[in-house]
Amino acid sequence: MDHKNVSLITYFFITGISDDPFVFLLVLLIYLMTLGGNITIFLLICFDNHLHTPMYFFLANLSILDISCSTITFHKIFTYFISGDNIVSVHQCLVQIIVFLLFSCYELLVLAVMGYDRYVAICKPLHYNLLMNFKRCALLVVICWICGIFEYLTFIIEIFKLTCFKSNKMDHFFCDIIPFLNLTCNDISFLQLYIYIVGGLVVGFIPFFLIFISYIFIIGTILSIRSSTGRRKAFYTCSSHLTVVICFYTSLSLQYVTPSSARNLDISKYLSLLNGAAVPFLNPLIYSLKNKDVKAAIRRSMRR
Repeated sequence: MDHKNVSLITYFFITGISDDPFVFLLVLLIYLMTLGGNITIFLLICFDNHLHTPMYFFLANLSILDISCSTITFHKIFTYFISGDNIVSVHQCLVQIIVFLLFSCYELLVLAVMGYDRYVAICKPLHYNLLMNFKRCALLVVICWICGIFEYLTFIIEIFKLTCFKSNKMDHFFCDIIPFLNLTCNDISFLQLYIYIVGGLVVGFIPFFLIFISYIFIIGTILSIRSSTGRRKAFYTCSSHLTVVICFYTSLSLQYVTPSSARNLDISKYLSLLNGAAVPFLNPLIYSLKNKDVKAAIRRSMRR
């Protein structure tokens, strides 16, 4: 394909979607369970007065993000099996990449805020209602969105400048940043540097560092509690959040931190599937099984 034709590419064929009906049914089942679990958590938080606390306010935001990320990731798979359409325009692909990155960034920031919430609840319980009132929680959510947009603003401007592509066949099941950059024949050295510095250090490491520091103080406070019952209760209140953080960061690290020299596109697809399906599916499950308040809210809802 010559350079003249390459530069005229306006759409991609998403060729990484399997045509095996079993794969489609499996993805559909996981998506429906993810949708059902997160919607259940969201509705419980909205309508159960016992869950009108900062922790569950942030959890409701997390549920919306999980639904959004799963829908963005899998909608092309469903479109392909329903209509056979595996074509996406370049601009649609760019929008999908940007929205997915923004939502992932926002989820990392929300997890960091939830870590701060657990720190205040355990280390400063007498000041909890003052420090984590509704206005402050809403402000933290708005700040997370603003930070996410500003962190990727330069990236958004630069990625829309990419106009030259080596091929219009993307071996993936949705528009992800790595296979997209592999297709372009423009100079992407700045974008790669931006991804490593801003995406890796600012977006990834700083929220992780804040969560890590929060749990250092939390563990110190828990160890200072004299009764074993009190220690167990304090740890139980943050075990769900800690489990979700470990799952999310593990999936992101496997998908994006792997050196480019050792990265395999087939493995990258499966890791994207893990990040887009397993983590949003596990989040409501973890909070349902490991959280007494959520289980009590489910029982109250079933009785009603």
